[in-house]
Amino acid sequence: MASDKQAKIDRVIWIVLDGLGVGEAPDAAKFKDVGSDTLGNLAREFSKASNASLKIPNLCKLGFGNLTQVTGSPALKAGEGMGAYGKARELSGGKDTTSGHWEMAGVPVIEPFQTYPDGFSKEILERWIKENDLAGILGNCSASGTEIIEQYGLEHMATQKPIVYTSADSVWQVAAHETAFGLERLYKICKSARKLCDELGIGRVIARPFVGNPNEQVPFKRTYNRKDYSQLPPTKTLLDYLVENQVHTLGVGKIANIFADQGVSKNIDTKGNTDGIRVLLEQLDATKSGLIFCNLIDFDMLYGHRRDVVGFGRALEEFDVALATIFKKMSADDLLILTADHGNDPTYRGSDHTREFIPVVAYSPSQPAGGAISLGVRDTFADVGATIADALMGKIPFAGKSFLKELFGHN
Repeated sequence: MASDKQAKIDRVIWIVLDGLGVGEAPDAAKFKDVGSDTLGNLAREFSKASNASLKIPNLCKLGFGNLTQVTGSPALKAGEGMGAYGKARELSGGKDTTSGHWEMAGVPVIEPFQTYPDGFSKEILERWIKENDLAGILGNCSASGTEIIEQYGLEHMATQKPIVYTSADSVWQVAAHETAFGLERLYKICKSARKLCDELGIGRVIARPFVGNPNEQVPFKRTYNRKDYSQLPPTKTLLDYLVENQVHTLGVGKIANIFADQGVSKNIDTKGNTDGIRVLLEQLDATKSGLIFCNLIDFDMLYGHRRDVVGFGRALEEFDVALATIFKKMSADDLLILTADHGNDPTYRGSDHTREFIPVVAYSPSQPAGGAISLGVRDTFADVGATIADALMGKIPFAGKSFLKELFGHN
């Protein structure tokens, strides 16, 4: 029950459109991300590349076109649309997946995770090699995941040396061939690396399996058997509090990985956006209460990092079509929240995340009529978690301001 009794919320559907920022953050210069605007720049360049405007009418009905300039989708006027729209700035010191999700769940990462742009030390790698009886490693640099596989893939298959690399994020990534090296073996050595990364202050270890063999005219290709091994959150998150209060939490996609399996009653792994949307729609029929928390990874992994404007745009259009079905499956006791965890502007230089505002968009069939309302600029991503806690528990156990009253017309 919401804290002011204005509406009964039994189920929250929280969807993270991974990497869909809505404009440079106030401190973008510190991160060398001035001019980044994932949604705005995407819409403009998609229109040029495909000779057609981005078709996201359902997202724009919720006010996405009011958050940044979206080519072909004018901002809503007073009385138009539905739900509520706003954007939030990040308090955390990074612009990565873990920081973004944790802050939304009430735990800002003020001191950023450590990064290693020049690779990891010889001493730490030798410890890891010895612990796992490895022949050695390849790479040990900051690199694009697809490019480093092209560079070292065949040598890896011949030598059994895993490919180790990082990025601008706090990550220790390990690429290995699913059959030549072994998927379970890859997971095992990544779990070993997680212990070392706790010493190094690294946010995530990521297992990056791939398949293929160019010598047999089969290009290398990364698979959806990726696994993330996160640091433990330093304090309780929204998910922990929900479980303690007997609220069921269902993760769809990489949610359990991001929160080190803490506070997730059940998680359903998915193979990208299309599969994630399928699972989400199934669970809207099967899971009638609690939190359904879904991350759609392809916006970030397949299109943002690879700077694929058209692919990003098509994926967003796919989600917009699914959004119409989500609306139909919602009941009066449901609350939908759409956010991102950081930006990943596919038009920007490099291949890293971008420091941006994230969308904070909400809708419930129980809202009063009168068009979409503005939630303004929120001071922290944690307002998302505060609102979910307010809706499902009637209390907010961490810093953050609920916008539940605003949503239901009680300012």
